[in-house]
Amino acid sequence: MVRKAKEVYPLIPVRDIVIFPYMVVPLFIGRERSVKALEELMNRDDIKKELVLVTQKDPEVEEPDIDDLYEIGTIAHLVQLYKLPDGTIKILVEGFTRAKIIDIVHKDPFYKVEVEKLKDRKMRGYKMRMEALMRSVLEEFEKYIKLNKKVPPETILTVANIEDPGRFSDIVASHLLIRTIEKQKLLATTSIYKRLSELLKILTNENSILELEEKIQGKVRKELERTQREYYLREQLRIIQQELGREDDVLSEIREYKERIKKAKLPREVEEKALKEVKRLERMPPMAAEGAVVRNYLDWILSLPWNVKTRDILDIKRAEKILNEDHYGLEKVKERILEYLAVKKLTKTLKGPILCFVGPPGVGKTSLAKSIARSLGRKFVRMSLGGVRDEAEIRGHRRTYVGALPGRIIQYMKQAKSKNPVFLMDEVDKMSTDFRGDPSAALLEVLDPEQNNEFVDHYLEVPFDLSDVMFITTANVLYTIPQPLQDRMEIIHIPGYTDVEKFHIAKQFLIPKQLKLHGLDEKILAFTDQALYKIIREYTKEAGVRNLEKNIAAICRKVAKEIVSNGKKKKQIKVNSLKIEKYLGPPKFKRDEKEEKDEIGVATGLAWTQFGGEILSVEAVIMPGKGKLILTGQLGDVMQESAQAALSYIRSKSEEFNISPEFFEKHDIHIHVPEGAIPKDGPSAGITMATSMVSVLTNNPVRKDVAMTGEITLRGKVLPIGGLKEKILAAYQAGIKEVILPLKNEKDLVEIPETIRKKIKIELVENIDQVLRIALLNKEEKGE
Repeated sequence: MVRKAKEVYPLIPVRDIVIFPYMVVPLFIGRERSVKALEELMNRDDIKKELVLVTQKDPEVEEPDIDDLYEIGTIAHLVQLYKLPDGTIKILVEGFTRAKIIDIVHKDPFYKVEVEKLKDRKMRGYKMRMEALMRSVLEEFEKYIKLNKKVPPETILTVANIEDPGRFSDIVASHLLIRTIEKQKLLATTSIYKRLSELLKILTNENSILELEEKIQGKVRKELERTQREYYLREQLRIIQQELGREDDVLSEIREYKERIKKAKLPREVEEKALKEVKRLERMPPMAAEGAVVRNYLDWILSLPWNVKTRDILDIKRAEKILNEDHYGLEKVKERILEYLAVKKLTKTLKGPILCFVGPPGVGKTSLAKSIARSLGRKFVRMSLGGVRDEAEIRGHRRTYVGALPGRIIQYMKQAKSKNPVFLMDEVDKMSTDFRGDPSAALLEVLDPEQNNEFVDHYLEVPFDLSDVMFITTANVLYTIPQPLQDRMEIIHIPGYTDVEKFHIAKQFLIPKQLKLHGLDEKILAFTDQALYKIIREYTKEAGVRNLEKNIAAICRKVAKEIVSNGKKKKQIKVNSLKIEKYLGPPKFKRDEKEEKDEIGVATGLAWTQFGGEILSVEAVIMPGKGKLILTGQLGDVMQESAQAALSYIRSKSEEFNISPEFFEKHDIHIHVPEGAIPKDGPSAGITMATSMVSVLTNNPVRKDVAMTGEITLRGKVLPIGGLKEKILAAYQAGIKEVILPLKNEKDLVEIPETIRKKIKIELVENIDQVLRIALLNKEEKGE
């Protein structure tokens, strides 16, 4: 065995495959060390891109150590490299020589090893014996290819033309479908004669096994031929029975299916598929298990509304009346629906839009979709996507699975009995992903007007036209919806209701509904305006009206019990604010209120939650220490970073605030956001934290009647925020008189009701200096 000088190469472990010299193979690389090894290799200036590929002893080991690898591997050229979207790398390599690992140069960030190149050993004086051995191996390999259909037949032509015994043995070995350990043994054998002898043994053994498998398959084929013979005999019997006038049930069923297919007027492709399945059923034995699968498939095909459509009622005034009857407010959403109707009336060909209603629970997203269906005169179906994590829920299962069914899209289209319903997909933000696929990715085709005219369910295997469907989705939040899915939808935000809006919704919708459900009417039970406002403000804390309706229902139940207990109907029961506690108990919530007095180090911020806006007190104190910033109150990563940025800005401007630079080295600053049991996060508390810190550092009180929201940069700029309407409502309900907002949010002020804008002074700012001038009582700056 001749050995060359030792060389150093990057090493990549591979699983379930042994790379031989002269073998060209694609590999998918995903492990961190292997990716870093490839990156280092590609960053080299030299043209030579070589690496060592070594097989793992145990393919299950995720991060193999050097002891988990075989000693002998292959040095290969890196031919191609391609980065895939999921972060993995696809490479094409070509092995060229064996190598033995001598020592590890380093392990991190990737393996680099010192190897010794191994050369094939040739036996002198055995030329004729070597030739005979090569012929025997070639003969057995040709037989192996004929028996094993997984190896391409043209491989034998490539191998037969190789004269070099070493290359011949390596290429034959690389095509064998044998265990990894056997292939590794062949790779470790440097003697060409021994390698060819071992190959001959392996090929002879594999061919014996394959011949035995072929005999077994021959017996199976004979059994199938016997079954076919029985089928032909049954067919003859069926024809005899038909001649005698005794037509069996199967023939009657086949004729019925053909008539139904003809009457259904299916699309051409669907009709061809259905008739093909009928022919299959016709050829099957009556008791065949697969017959039930085919019958179920045909029943699904024939139950779907391929050509059935309801006629749209394109009357804008009627639609507007219905929307106003069912919902109070929501002008933006209603306007969008009326626009759709107007365009539909003019064009006659507008495809169904994909609307996405985003808002807190209980604001009427689902009921709004029902009203849209009623105003259009269309069928309505609702599918909940909450917790869906299987792609087959959308696309269906293939018929090869036991108990296969179409996906829920097709199931609900069957339920709609129309190809143009209003299709509500509820809770689209609550889908998840696991090993069964990504349902949100499957929805991309469903919700794309350019693709959904040929939606193919895995069960049906034929395209179904969804382009006439008006899809509506609902979500509580946007950030959990994948961006490609958001791009296919028109997002319409439905913010929380003001107290006045809740009051009108209760009077116009909730109370009449609950009175009817509880067998009451307005002559028996009436609510005063003060009572409704008391329920809204002291018994609910939400952006929607769901809990408000529950409380009204609770009062109706108690009144119903009173009436039944007395045995006869009393005079009208009027529920006023004093009687609320009698029916609902003591108040459950106390509305956030502004601070009672101007305090040093206490600033009022505004926060957004899924249930509406809230005011947030931010407290800051200083104490002797070592310059630490202490944050408490269950703050998330974003708020912690906001606090750090605010402190850095203040330290950079310490001279302007008359703060000694040494002060920060000898004192700690503690920031606390009360209600520590509630997690808090979001990019809108930066200026509140900065104001609180400046207040305590300069000993200037913060105005109690000022609330603020906005993010801060290291340069002191104030960045825009979201959830503006909910935050302004929270400030209004807490008695705040003045709100500081980022200047870039000026465009969002149109969402604020006019009645609230008149009662709250809104200050638009660009930098933190403007915030401090407004929020701190001492407005004198240095130099003024």
